[in-house]
Amino acid sequence: MSTAERVVPSGLTSAESGAWRGLLRAHAGLVKALDAELERAHGLGLSSFEMLLRLDAAPERRMRMCDLAESVLLSRSGLTRLVDRLERDGYVGRHSCEADARGSFAVLSESGAEIVRAARATHIEAVRRHFLGRFSAAELDSLRGFLARLAGDAADESCCDAGAAALEQTP
Repeated sequence: MSTAERVVPSGLTSAESGAWRGLLRAHAGLVKALDAELERAHGLGLSSFEMLLRLDAAPERRMRMCDLAESVLLSRSGLTRLVDRLERDGYVGRHSCEADARGSFAVLSESGAEIVRAARATHIEAVRRHFLGRFSAAELDSLRGFLARLAGDAADESCCDAGAAALEQTP
């Protein structure tokens, strides 16, 4: 049996285990480095920055809470805690949804937009230094393809779309 085919204690081959563990270590290391740089420079963690960035790019700088949770890969309860913190800091506000009393919007405040503008350059420089700069253009293109394969091509239905469809069917 070759080294690539040897099964390790996890039940994976050594090649499989190395690839999987490498992905996990790389992700954890990148998140830790980016989080530390944003925190040090702007007092803002990576999750907070990502959420504020999504709001800054959204129409009218607002998003339904369920769509925001999906876009930043947080659970609804995790997003609620994050929005609570950013609301206390004055970076976001909440507005109820007129079409669905159960739903609400997170809305970026002007001070939230200011911190996104300030933190964006720090984030881009850190992403280039810690990640992008370690690969050639051809390697980045291949990596993009590999990661797209993992993410899947099909867009998931929005939780808000599903909720709206359920409301439309209610008599």
